[in-house]
Amino acid sequence: MRFLNKVWFLLLFIILTIAVYPQASKDSVSTSKKDTAVFVMQKSAWTAVGLSAVCPGLGQIYNGAYWKAPIVWGLTGWFLYNYIQANKDYKHYQNLYIAKGSSDYKRLRDDYHDQRDQFAVYMGLTYVLTLVDSYVDAHLFDFSVDEKFYRSRYQINMRIGF
Repeated sequence: MRFLNKVWFLLLFIILTIAVYPQASKDSVSTSKKDTAVFVMQKSAWTAVGLSAVCPGLGQIYNGAYWKAPIVWGLTGWFLYNYIQANKDYKHYQNLYIAKGSSDYKRLRDDYHDQRDQFAVYMGLTYVLTLVDSYVDAHLFDFSVDEKFYRSRYQINMRIGF
């Protein structure tokens, strides 16, 4: 039950973070007639998601975030290994409980059943977060952090006094 509370809290935190993130309105950025060029993204977000759906980590490789793919594979492998191990233990104690009927075997069986289910949820969350990460990375692939670009284009001056 505590696990579900943590998951709900995490989802609520993510939703609230996205909801309160300030977004620039169309009126706040002035465009001139010179800026009529159409922007074309270099990476397709849905291609990245599709690749990541087929094999988690491929979307990250497509986006050029090569260092993320081994992390995704390692996490998925670790969760899968623990899932298989907990399932073996669950079946073992299930058979012992059926054969002997001891309450200790029932408790151990239930513990391994819960562990197995937790690792299945972890694998699912890893899979979904991999899809989201590949989608966001593809959208931000062309994002520029060059200071000269922003200073020359928007001329933002800010002073803070105390």
